[in-house]
Amino acid sequence: MEPMFILDLMLLAIAVVLLIPAGVLCMECVAAGIAPAKSSTVESKRPSIGVLVPAHNEIEVIAATLKTIVPQLLPTDRLIVIADNCTDNTAEIARDCGAIAIERNDTSKRGKGYALDYGLKFLAVAPPEVVIIIDADCVVQEKAIEKIAVQALKTGRPVQATYVMERPENSSAKNLISALAFTVKNLVRPAGLKEMGLPCLLTGTGMAFPWDVIVKAPLASGNIVEDMQLAVDLALAGYPATFCPEAKVTGVLPNQSAAATTQRTRWEHGHLQTLLTQVPRLLRGSFSQKRLDLGALALDLSVPPLSLLVMVWLAFMGLAIVIKMAGGSWVPTLLFATDGLLILLAILTAWAKFGREEFPLTTLLAVPVYILWKIPVYLAFLVRRQTQWIRTNRDAGST
Repeated sequence: MEPMFILDLMLLAIAVVLLIPAGVLCMECVAAGIAPAKSSTVESKRPSIGVLVPAHNEIEVIAATLKTIVPQLLPTDRLIVIADNCTDNTAEIARDCGAIAIERNDTSKRGKGYALDYGLKFLAVAPPEVVIIIDADCVVQEKAIEKIAVQALKTGRPVQATYVMERPENSSAKNLISALAFTVKNLVRPAGLKEMGLPCLLTGTGMAFPWDVIVKAPLASGNIVEDMQLAVDLALAGYPATFCPEAKVTGVLPNQSAAATTQRTRWEHGHLQTLLTQVPRLLRGSFSQKRLDLGALALDLSVPPLSLLVMVWLAFMGLAIVIKMAGGSWVPTLLFATDGLLILLAILTAWAKFGREEFPLTTLLAVPVYILWKIPVYLAFLVRRQTQWIRTNRDAGST
């Protein structure tokens, strides 16, 4: 068998495999892009609510976050701040803002999952109907608490609010691309899945759970993307998450380059690790339980971070062109071009409906610079994978 023929076969196989994430991404973005506007009226009974806010040394942001939550609660609701391994006065500030602050100190077990498990045990004495999880550095928009709580009670399933990132002042082109990618991941794609009647992944904050669902969840772990893992675990248990686009929670992208890289490394290493381990698990569950929704969730999870997807496509598209010029087949090049068109259609559709006002089209010209910034993050996944929680240092405008 000639070497050129073998190269063509290899490129053909890679191009076909790449069609899966490119096609899934395109389908989700197009479904979200053509979806008509819908009413966000809350019609169902409001449940009793327990809000859990895990916090580790959050004195710079905790008060601002709690001030957006407290006005949305009734006297029968409870707001619990878990001051987790804190060395500052996070707990004191939380109490001053009207929250119940409980303190957990166990440096051998670090991570958001352990804090949430501690808070859940506190609530178990008098369980609410719905538990809501909010990160300590977020702004919760008006009526978001009620909207996701009502949907959780009505469906009996986890609910994910829209979680997007605001850009810091004097944002660089890199910040713009990062915020756009975050919008595609946390707003556009879940909205497309909702339009198709399919479940979504959880994104870490703005999450609501019926009590009898969350109490069964294995929260106590140091998983660096515990939200994705929780979504998979609950979906396999029969409780796939639903999306509530009308409820909105916002964060702020880190301003310092080092802080942004640290945060991105944790997110994306965790995403890739979850992709590799949980996609097969979901596919097995889809076959054994005869559930299409699990297969759809596996396909959604199989889409890698957008920058990595574009990076892989560019590398193999270039290689396919070189092989074609050296006498290889044109078929792999054509398939890679199809992959690229699907990715481009997805990005343009998402931008047209969800990012046109905030992100000028010229923002996309910065994609090559953004991809270059991300290369060390992905190389580190191969040689120095991040597997533990590392707190992002805060500065003015950082998170």
